[in-house]
Amino acid sequence: MCRNIRPLSNFEPPATEDEVHAAALQYVRKISGSAKPSRANADAFDRAVAEVAAASARLLDALVTSAPPKDREVEAARARARAALRYGG
Repeated sequence: MCRNIRPLSNFEPPATEDEVHAAALQYVRKISGSAKPSRANADAFDRAVAEVAAASARLLDALVTSAPPKDREVEAARARARAALRYGG
């Protein structure tokens, strides 16, 4: 999986449209092999991002879990701690 795509399920507050769109954009960039499509491919690229974002939002809305929602700040602190161990700091 692309390192820039973060898990978005089971957070409080839930993932925003911007977060879902950013994940969709990263996914489409990864599979297309292009960070910025040519003008000839821009419509197809933008349509793919919109479709992946819509499918992702439907998935997130449909997922159920018995686990308590994760706190964004706690998860961010854990990620920073892992990065400090990995890269020093």
